[in-house]
Amino acid sequence: MTSEEDLSEWEIARTRKMISYGCGYLVVNYLLGAYTRLVFYYYEVEVGLPVLYIGIAFVIYAIWNMFNDPLLGYFTDKPRKWMKKYGLRAPWVVISSFPMLLCYFLIFTPPPIDPTENALLILLYMVIITALFDTFFSIYNTHVYGGFTNHFRSEYERRKAFAVMMVTMGVGALGIGMITPWIIKFGERSTFIIAAFIVVMILAGFNIILFFGIKESEEMKETLMRGFESSEEIGFFKTMKTALKHKNFAVSLLGYTMVITAQTLATASAFYMVKDVYKLPLYYFIIPGLAAFAGFMLAIPFWYNYARKHGFKRTYYTGLFFAGLCYLPTLWITTIWEATIFAFLGAIPFAGYTLMLMPVASDTMDEVAITMGRRQDGALQGIRNFFFRIAIVVQGVVLTVVHIITGYNPDPEAVQTPLAVWGIRVHAGLIPALIMFVMSFIFYKWYELEGDNKIAMVKKLKEMELY
Repeated sequence: MTSEEDLSEWEIARTRKMISYGCGYLVVNYLLGAYTRLVFYYYEVEVGLPVLYIGIAFVIYAIWNMFNDPLLGYFTDKPRKWMKKYGLRAPWVVISSFPMLLCYFLIFTPPPIDPTENALLILLYMVIITALFDTFFSIYNTHVYGGFTNHFRSEYERRKAFAVMMVTMGVGALGIGMITPWIIKFGERSTFIIAAFIVVMILAGFNIILFFGIKESEEMKETLMRGFESSEEIGFFKTMKTALKHKNFAVSLLGYTMVITAQTLATASAFYMVKDVYKLPLYYFIIPGLAAFAGFMLAIPFWYNYARKHGFKRTYYTGLFFAGLCYLPTLWITTIWEATIFAFLGAIPFAGYTLMLMPVASDTMDEVAITMGRRQDGALQGIRNFFFRIAIVVQGVVLTVVHIITGYNPDPEAVQTPLAVWGIRVHAGLIPALIMFVMSFIFYKWYELEGDNKIAMVKKLKEMELY
């Protein structure tokens, strides 16, 4: 059951603001997808760094980010001199946006030296550049996502805004996805560098569009400032402790972590599937990509209305369950045409649970705000990022262990053994499917922020003037 729409007395944000904000989500999610899809493969196959070193780099990177993300979220989620004029979040998004893109490009330009003789040097470069990239990415991500709760406040507005943003993100990602596979060629390292440069230029354009959508209204600035003035500053660890005491926040956090972990493994496996299972050039990847885009876009109106009728909770766990089913065919499909069919089908539940990620997170942040007496959305998003980095650890460990055990050959021209192919199928489909099934059950069983509970929460927020 959804909460009553007449609870909201706020002015609904314009659609153009939602589209502009969607450009920020496009940048965040494209970079996340590109990082997980490209970096492990690039350093293992194209650069030639031994897979054990890559696994170590991913674990170091993830551990750094686990502490870096929540602390950055906490320290940037404070009132500054510029807040009254420029707002709380917009300046941080602008400051971090272009350094983030520069560092992403530099990931693909390690020293052109023999990786067998200078593995430690390349490892050091990889760790430093990815850490710098994530530092700026964390600030950007925290304040783009953290701002969603303040910019879009009622259930109707959040549902509509995220649907509009998903369409914006889907169209933008499709456009970029249609370009890079024609540039990248397996075994030609320079093509990855060219593709990264083109992507950075395109994303810079989307950042400029985003800047018009993140401007905070005078009312929003006053609300945030009032929250800071009316309560004492809350320390980071107290914020985390308080937030995790809320079962709904904890379940949402676990769901976000597990969903991103499943997606990360599947995404990181894409190049291996095209190259080693289907044995095709990368541009064939466009075909299932188009099918997935079609399934995703066609499913958005259905899930939007489903969520309006059944609420966020049911939409979330239903999408997760069917997404798990759609991962399983990866265990046996052998052609790009089979992959295309299941890419279309899998995009339908993907649209469902993706549409719910930020609305659910925003509801749980609202609940925590009541306990704290103030908005701490940047810090709470930093905590979400902390647990999200578990996905990077899992990716690094799983791919490293599976490739070592199954004897994956990183030579770009190699034909993999049946055991190595089976290993790719396991980290591409079986593990993500099991994760989705488990999370669907957990969310169904323990998430409670719906119906009367949610109506009461919204009324309390309005009484406390936290919106």
